Amino acid sequence: MDAAETARACAEAMWAEDSASKGLGMQLISVEPGRAVLAMTITEKMVNGHNIAHGGFIFTLADSTFAFACNTYNQRTVAQQCAITFIAPGKLGDRLIAKGVERNRAGRSGIYDITVSRDDGTVIAEFRGHSRTIEGTLLPAQKT
Repeated sequence: MDAAETARACAEAMWAEDSASKGLGMQLISVEPGRAVLAMTITEKMVNGHNIAHGGFIFTLADSTFAFACNTYNQRTVAQQCAITFIAPGKLGDRLIAKGVERNRAGRSGIYDITVSRDDGTVIAEFRGHSRTIEGTLLPAQKT
């Protein structure tokens, strides 16, 4: 299995068990080694008292994208630290697209940047996640 096939297989294995992302209506658009793209539409249950997208939902979309990007190497990987900067509001009905890219990966640690934009390209948030690999793999061991 090449790197792209491994990344896709890892994403499929994670997606099958990811009730949180699916429950929020997220869509897994694409995945490749160190990269992922997810999308989510802001629904009535996701807006706050200012009638804009609650930041927690935007963070969750970015965090899910981070998870799929850093789990493309068949090593179980979790978040060690994350931060988000909100730039513009998301609004009811907006389709948000989160694009994640690996910036650095060495040993058990990685750094990933996720940009969350509206469908029209307007950037609404920038997220940086630091990952840490843990024990285990996402895919069953290959028989040789």
